[in-house]
Amino acid sequence: MSTLTSPLIHPRPFLKWAGGKAKLISQYTPYFPQQFRTYHEPFLGGGAIFFHLNQQHAVLTDINQELVNVYRCVRDQVEAVIDSLNNHQQHHQKNQQIYYYQIRATRFQTPVERAARILYLNKTCFNGLYRENSKGGFNVPLGRYKNPKICDPELLYAAANALKTARIQVSSFDQVLAEATSPEDFVYFDPPYHPISSTSSFTAYNRYSFHQADQVRLAQVFRKLANWGVQVMLSNSDCPLIRDLYQDFLIHEIKAARTINSNARKRGEITELLITSY
Repeated sequence: MSTLTSPLIHPRPFLKWAGGKAKLISQYTPYFPQQFRTYHEPFLGGGAIFFHLNQQHAVLTDINQELVNVYRCVRDQVEAVIDSLNNHQQHHQKNQQIYYYQIRATRFQTPVERAARILYLNKTCFNGLYRENSKGGFNVPLGRYKNPKICDPELLYAAANALKTARIQVSSFDQVLAEATSPEDFVYFDPPYHPISSTSSFTAYNRYSFHQADQVRLAQVFRKLANWGVQVMLSNSDCPLIRDLYQDFLIHEIKAARTINSNARKRGEITELLITSY
């Protein structure tokens, strides 16, 4: 089976990701630029906006090396990834409790094995949450799924087809300054959200924490890009800091459902911000 000959569905995220934007795209659509040539996404995550736009020219980056490896393997070796996931599916069905924790504790060496491990854990862990300890070890417990769909070949082939011309690399968000320099560039920032209270945090899903100083530095990068004429869009929490940092730009309110909170009563609809330079 080939990504070039198989009938393809419209590409969409193949990873569940905290803060993923798939359910917000209908609200975002009116704010996408009318025209641009190259799409840049420095906080790749689940890639919902990239897959929705399905832009031929794209630069996709993230500081998470394992995440970048997953995208590269799906782009370059999708059939090998599918074979490995099918193997995980078979073993998981036999004894998911033992197999899950065995794979979670295993450090694989080849890129495809590492990518399939992340995808397997993502489809079977609690809430599909990607979380690491300080040493970079995946530490989410097994989820309560009777028969999770660990391997979805059609979805993976569609993603591989969308990614085939994308440049995918490990990079910090400020490196976009070397890539996006003109109005033909569209940059979308989806950073870890700034906490809206002292008891909430969206910044600790991996070993690379994102603090207030990082939010300030990101706003400086946003402003510099905007001054160059680059079309820039950013999503973040609705809080005084973010409104203050971006007060000179267009601020749009988005209604979003919060699904990750230890207190079930605090889950529900909240307001997020979408900020544009244009």
